[in-house]
Amino acid sequence: MLDCAIIGGGPAGLTAGLYTTRGGLKNVTLFEMGMPGGQITQSSEIENYPGFFEHHKTGMDFMDTWQEQCFHFGLKHEMKKVERVAKTGEHFTITLEGGENVEAKTAIVCTGSTPKRAGFKGEDEFFGRGVSTCATCDGFFYKDKPVAVLGGGDTALEEAHYLSNICSDVYVIHRRDTFRAAPSTVDRIKRKENIHLITDTVIEEVFGDAMGVSGVKLKNKAGKTEELNIPGLFVFVGHDVNNAVLKDEKGNFICGMNDWGQVIVDLSMRTSVPGLFAAGDMRIEAPKQVVVAAGDGATAALQVISYIQEQV
Repeated sequence: MLDCAIIGGGPAGLTAGLYTTRGGLKNVTLFEMGMPGGQITQSSEIENYPGFFEHHKTGMDFMDTWQEQCFHFGLKHEMKKVERVAKTGEHFTITLEGGENVEAKTAIVCTGSTPKRAGFKGEDEFFGRGVSTCATCDGFFYKDKPVAVLGGGDTALEEAHYLSNICSDVYVIHRRDTFRAAPSTVDRIKRKENIHLITDTVIEEVFGDAMGVSGVKLKNKAGKTEELNIPGLFVFVGHDVNNAVLKDEKGNFICGMNDWGQVIVDLSMRTSVPGLFAAGDMRIEAPKQVVVAAGDGATAALQVISYIQEQV
């Protein structure tokens, strides 16, 4: 039986693996279909992780050393897909693809969330090369330059406001004439002189060259098209929480969730099920930053160690 099963190999999962194994647990396995690293491996440059400041260091390079460090202390890696996690008596049953079951005393789920794609031409081609889903991560790359934000909800407008303090101009593009965001957020946006609202308009295509994005093609409700020359586009049309492993065979969640499918945890990353922890982008109020996900993973791991000690 495993001391701890960790599902998900991003920054939260890897850090949980580091802290559980270095903290004395001898039998910890991380389940991740591919090589660990998470979404950050798609980033072209990392410069906002404390203590780590190397120009032109990619997300893949950044995460390579994490893997080496975590595995050094005894963390095992299984390239197997987890179908579901279930509480069976005092322990957990981890069901893998193909029907194999693994028993564990505790479980930390760190399967993250996936930004939704808007579906315009060039979105995938230029993702990480001018198209981003994180203003905090990538906004500084466009300091004193114009950028565009796609979306009409609270997140889109809040991120647009954040970018307005860094970028010369921020063009908010929304397919409707009204915004879904809270009225107070909309008012705050309208008071910023360098934020420009483009409503009843969709993005047809993002274009550029080998160096990255150089602009977007827009089309409004009347059918008029135009080009907006910007080097950066931020897409905020929602996230899909990767929470399927927390559903039972009937499709019901085994622990407390909010209306958006995020796992409800306390400050110790504990879920409503004793021994089950959630960390990283899948939890409630997650800032979706590597440094926070790593902190979540460490917190969950320390709680796992305490939980196991209390059971003895």
